[in-house]
Amino acid sequence: MTRGARLAHPAHPASSPLPGRASLNAQLIRCRASTVLLRVSGESMQAAGIDHGDLLIVDRGLEPRPGQIVVACLDGCFTLKRLVAHQGRLRLEAAHPAYPPLELDCFDGARIWAVALHVVRTLEPGWGVP
Repeated sequence: MTRGARLAHPAHPASSPLPGRASLNAQLIRCRASTVLLRVSGESMQAAGIDHGDLLIVDRGLEPRPGQIVVACLDGCFTLKRLVAHQGRLRLEAAHPAYPPLELDCFDGARIWAVALHVVRTLEPGWGVP
């Protein structure tokens, strides 16, 4: 059984896997000073399980590595994509075929702004989505 498999079943209060008082901060945030919540806009990362309107928990203090989903700043605009090493260069790839890869060195001042760690999604239709 994988570590997260037990979360696939509805939790029973008597068998809660979290000892003591549950804290979302303790479960989801590594460093409060460098953690930011962002609201996702767009559909480019849907196949990665990130939908329009979701909240992302991102950490600006982590060193981005290929394979991670990152928030990048390109030409003054933020974008959410997967950081990929490709032919000796770094690029950003969407999880949607309609969006072509973005080569980082094609943008002046391109930088990885944060590493995405968690997705928070409401189960209430229309709630929290702008």
